[in-house]
Amino acid sequence: MSEIQINTTQNVNISFTAASIGERMLAFIVDVIVIIAYLSITYWLLFKIDSLAAWYNSTDFWSARAFDALIFLPVNFYSLAQHSMFSGQTIGKRLLKIRVVKIDGYEASFPDYVSRWFMRILDIYMFFGIIGLVSMIVNSRMQRLGDVVAGTSVISLKDKIAISHTILEELHDTYTPTYPSVIKLSDNDARIIKETYLAAKKSVDHATLLKLKQKIEEVIEAPSQHRDTHGFIDTILKDYNYYTQYM
Repeated sequence: MSEIQINTTQNVNISFTAASIGERMLAFIVDVIVIIAYLSITYWLLFKIDSLAAWYNSTDFWSARAFDALIFLPVNFYSLAQHSMFSGQTIGKRLLKIRVVKIDGYEASFPDYVSRWFMRILDIYMFFGIIGLVSMIVNSRMQRLGDVVAGTSVISLKDKIAISHTILEELHDTYTPTYPSVIKLSDNDARIIKETYLAAKKSVDHATLLKLKQKIEEVIEAPSQHRDTHGFIDTILKDYNYYTQYM
């Protein structure tokens, strides 16, 4: 797997592990299987309902095609809807533990997902996916053309480094958490927060610390109860460890 090194506008380095081509292909295959299962069950039910089956078999060509288009509507928007609802993941990506993120490490927005979804026509469905495959091979961030256009990348959520070397915080037995909604974060989110926090604290980069604080508040949907940014981020990391390791 490739390591993605990102330098933010605040000159803070963040690293991610890019999802491999094999992982992305397997995730795509899983999604195709889900779609085939949906179509198989839908048309099986269609012909199990006698009145509907009789109408479908006897109706005119265009009415039947319009009905088919309605059936295929969820298929056409499957990728876009899944990525939007599950924060950069489809069923296949969830099973393979990979996720679409902005190249700055934060969550992609709906317009980003739209760009990726639209570019699938060129990346995946034209020339049997050769364009997307070549793009990922030659791109240092393993981006297909849709990722390049949207400014996104697909990263692996499987941390190859022991958690004690990344996001673990020392907690006392009597520790009481402050922010229950910190469970909205993932291990990867916590790793990004810790790496960015330590780098910014070391370089006394107050602008990055403030931006990080604001992003955390946005994601966990809770305002800071601390007077200073350092105390807030320290508590967020400790709370995350508390809820993920001791509950």
